[in-house]
Amino acid sequence: MIKIDALSKHFGSIVAVDGISFECASGEVIGLLGPNGAGKSTTMKMITGFITPSCGRVVVDGYDMATDSLAARKRMGYLPEGAPSYSDMTPRAQLNFVAKVRELQGDVLQTRMAQVISALHLEPVLDQSIDTLSKGFKRRVALAQAILHDPGILILDEPTDGLDPNQKYEVRELIKSMSANKLILISTHLLDEVEAVCSRVLIIAEGKILRDATPAELVAESSTGRLDDVFREITGGKAA
Repeated sequence: MIKIDALSKHFGSIVAVDGISFECASGEVIGLLGPNGAGKSTTMKMITGFITPSCGRVVVDGYDMATDSLAARKRMGYLPEGAPSYSDMTPRAQLNFVAKVRELQGDVLQTRMAQVISALHLEPVLDQSIDTLSKGFKRRVALAQAILHDPGILILDEPTDGLDPNQKYEVRELIKSMSANKLILISTHLLDEVEAVCSRVLIIAEGKILRDATPAELVAESSTGRLDDVFREITGGKAA
């Protein structure tokens, strides 16, 4: 459902993403795992059309992001880095706004609103101004808007950042429950998150993909059986 071909992004003399290529399909939960500054978020921004690549190609469900950007973006839900929201809105107002943008109406709108509110436990804060919410609730509101239209592709940048352990567990269970009929691409630096939800891992450092494997395959490469040890070996000693 997504094909990335020789994708690069330069910011002046800085090479943030350096000619990466990979393909992924429905039913996969793929973790982009790497240290800070590895190029994970920049890659996601190019996939979603938020920024334009310096070179290379992104094809989403058969639509080239360069020529059919709107059609490609309609098929995706995106949780950006930092989970930005309209701080002067309430969660209910923001979700209704996003629903209109996504052209959800009638029974479909009511059903999806109820489902995402329940799945992310937003009931206590639905009518509270977003700027007064905790970081965890802000993250959950942003995730709710990403899944509201039930897209076939989810691009999630640090989906559990700022959540407490119970909330992390709930979001990871939600991701697993959606994974059977979706392609889910997750950026994370949390090794336990990779082991908990990902069926495949792309290890990225300095803008390059260094390894494409399953979590079990990566663990098997380590003499200690620990994902963090093999990660450091692959990235030259860097921590996630």
